[in-house]
Amino acid sequence: MFAKNLKYLRQKHGVEQMQLAEYLGKKSSSSISSWESGIYTPKIKVLAQIANYFNVDLDDLMNVDLSLSQIGVEVSQKTIDIPVLGAIACGEPIDADENISEYRSVPADRVPGGDVFYLRAKGDSMEPKIPDGSYVLCRKQSDVENGEIAAVLVNGDEEATLKRVVKQGDIVLLQALNENYAPYILNEDNPGKIVGKAIRMETEL
Repeated sequence: MFAKNLKYLRQKHGVEQMQLAEYLGKKSSSSISSWESGIYTPKIKVLAQIANYFNVDLDDLMNVDLSLSQIGVEVSQKTIDIPVLGAIACGEPIDADENISEYRSVPADRVPGGDVFYLRAKGDSMEPKIPDGSYVLCRKQSDVENGEIAAVLVNGDEEATLKRVVKQGDIVLLQALNENYAPYILNEDNPGKIVGKAIRMETEL
């Protein structure tokens, strides 16, 4: 019954598989797909998260055909204020108050698991994928996989930049998506520290 209910609830509320996966802290939508097809069932902790996400009772999620239920089911409209980082003060945690330039209110169902923050793209080094002025949501973590886009502290940990991380043996390159920019090599002379993984990009009209 869980597989049927999950697909029903997701489609009823117009939630994409990847959107739900991000909320649950998953890297891809493959887990959601396997749950909906009945191949696997998630652990009880994840089931509880899903029930909370769709504002349904956990027992109903597992045992009641919600597509036949007459009870209205609404996704919570709760919002969460996520910090947007500005200039980084030396020696302070990246999310310290003095590093926060503003906050963005985001519907709770759009916030992935883990500690998150926004960086605002500056310049055209990551165009066309990440335009100048767009907001990039990042999950706080100290490393990323080869080829992923990360938030990285450079210039003595005073500036946070968005770049694709390329690992070549012991060498780590920060690569712009715009081919007009040369890669930035991380070494003793040019130190850097990964502080987050880019999850999604948002623009304003």
